[in-house]
Amino acid sequence: MTTERTVAIGSGAAELATEDMVLNIGPQHPATHGVLRLRLTLDGERITEVEPIVGYMHRGAEKLFEVRDYRQILVLANRHDWLSAFANELGVVLAVERLLDIEVPVRAVWTRMLLAELNRVLNHLMFLGSYPIELGAITPIFYAFREREALQQVMEEATGGRMHYMFNRVGGLRDDLPAGWLDRVRRAVAEVRAGTAQIENLIRGNEIFHARTRGVGVLAASVAAQYGVSGPIARASGLDFDLRRDEPYLAYDELDVPVVTRTAGDCLARFECLLDQVGVSLNLAETCADRLAALPPGPISVRTPKNLKVPEGHTYAWTENPLGVNGYYLVSRGERTPWRLKLRSASFNNIQVAPDLMRGALVADMIAILGSMFFVVGDIDK
Repeated sequence: MTTERTVAIGSGAAELATEDMVLNIGPQHPATHGVLRLRLTLDGERITEVEPIVGYMHRGAEKLFEVRDYRQILVLANRHDWLSAFANELGVVLAVERLLDIEVPVRAVWTRMLLAELNRVLNHLMFLGSYPIELGAITPIFYAFREREALQQVMEEATGGRMHYMFNRVGGLRDDLPAGWLDRVRRAVAEVRAGTAQIENLIRGNEIFHARTRGVGVLAASVAAQYGVSGPIARASGLDFDLRRDEPYLAYDELDVPVVTRTAGDCLARFECLLDQVGVSLNLAETCADRLAALPPGPISVRTPKNLKVPEGHTYAWTENPLGVNGYYLVSRGERTPWRLKLRSASFNNIQVAPDLMRGALVADMIAILGSMFFVVGDIDK
């Protein structure tokens, strides 16, 4: 539907009838970070309406969960957000272990926390490197991938995978950690800390970056809460909420988890939250490594039946994933496969608020706003 307007084109000039333009960005477009479609209604270069259209990557993961046993579903679970694979697996096994009433060994608890924080840094570095590209800054991506490689090496050494780790198991972890691995983790953390400072020096005070992001795409805390926005995007608007501190799982209640927040709620605040969160996660990873080093030798998992059946019942587990709150609603009828496993993915809620941020913005600002939402399309479509 188009709306006709009449505008003047100069003092004393004749009036000219104009119409709104409907423009599709995507589903395959460099600005959409994947197979996402935005249907824009434009008045000149000003956006009057935005409709995110999702589903182009839908794989039916939730339905596939119902025909795979509790070991096989981890293959699906770690793929919807391919930047947070370990965290995705973790949420599923926590839900299953709750129904089974399994208490995993303490070494597995601290190892899971260490790997989860390293995975969080890997996720954030990807966005810290790729977001400046949206605004014309190419150099940070090279620094970000250099630091990611340092972490990928230790993650691969421990799990055998670079992207889809498949390291969690119901009852613990697949294998114990390699000899000397904790020392290599500490060295990698130190390298990443120094490299992140270089990214910060390039971007945080850059006047061009500030001009493109300060005051752009402002998200009010009340709107973020209404949409269920979570993670760094919500905290950049002043929502002081982090499950690791407020609803702790694993052994996060034994750690002091600083929550990075801002109040501006704009693109710059979201980027700064993500940047500062890297430092927090590196500190937590070091603390977990120290605790693991102090633990005596012991098992990394508990023995479970080869034919694993979960008692009849239902439970809900949620975790603070790198992009926000992920929820896992598991319903079992006492069989080898879940009767239902519903995912609440962070990216799905986070992208729904995009129209509120883009109305009235320029098309050029749309790219800056969308890039600052920090989503993975597979995490939206599941």
